[in-house]
Amino acid sequence: MFLHVERLTKRFGGLLAVNDVTFSVEQGKINAIIGPNGAGKSTFFNLISGLYRPTSGTITFKGRDITRLPANERAKLGIARTFQTTHLFEQATVIDNVIIGHRLRTSSNLFDAILRTKRHRREEQACKEKAMEVLEFVGLTGVADRIVANLSQEQKKRVAFALALATDPELVLLDEPAAGINPDETEGLEELIVKMVKGGLTVCLIEHKMSMIMKIADRIMVLNYGEKIAEGTPEEVRNNEAVIQAYLGGSAIA
Repeated sequence: MFLHVERLTKRFGGLLAVNDVTFSVEQGKINAIIGPNGAGKSTFFNLISGLYRPTSGTITFKGRDITRLPANERAKLGIARTFQTTHLFEQATVIDNVIIGHRLRTSSNLFDAILRTKRHRREEQACKEKAMEVLEFVGLTGVADRIVANLSQEQKKRVAFALALATDPELVLLDEPAAGINPDETEGLEELIVKMVKGGLTVCLIEHKMSMIMKIADRIMVLNYGEKIAEGTPEEVRNNEAVIQAYLGGSAIA
C-alpha cells in the first residue's frame, strides 16, 4: 500500500481526538478527509505528517513503518504538508520562501555557506531552478520577487503549494487549501490540485467546501468525534445516512 494507517488513536489527556481509525491513501488519486468542526481532521493530518505521535496504531508509507519517525524524516521520504493558515516568511520574497523547500534535498552545511564552496554554489543554483519550476507550475512566476506580505490570500495559498512541491514529494497533504478565498479562486485551486495529480503526485486533503470535494475527490473518508463513520466515492458518501446526520441532522448533502 502507498500510505496506510491502521487503528490510529490519539489522546490528549482525557480527550480522544482520533479513535481507532484505519484508512488508506490511494496512490495517484485525490483522497479527501471531511467532517464537522472538531471531528479530528487536523489532528489526523498531524499524526500522518509527524507533528504528533500517536497514542497507538501504526502508519506505513510505501511499506515502511513511519509511526515513530519525526516530521523532517517523513518529508525526506516524500510526504509534504500545507497548513490551514499559511506558514510563510512574510517579509521574504516568494522565491526565497520556495527555495527553502528544496533545501531538504541538499547536503551543504554552514561550513559550505561560509566558504562558498563549489557544492554550496551548485546546490544554491539547483534550489533557485527548482523554485522557479514549481512557481511556474502554480502560476506565480510573475510575483517571484514580491514580498509575501504584499500578496493576496489566494496567492499565499499558491506559494504554500509551491513550497510543498519544492521538497520533491510523492504525497501532498493539503489542510483546508480553499479556506478564506472566494469561489473563483477556489475553482482555480481545484484545477491546480487536479493538475498535481495528473503530474504524478498523490493528494490527500481536508476541506470544508463540500462542492469542491464532491467535484474533485476520488475517495472520501468522513470523521466525526475522532471516529471514521464512512468511506467511499463522493456519490456513496453523499448518500450515507450517518454522514447526512453528522453534517446536517438529516438533510441531503449538496
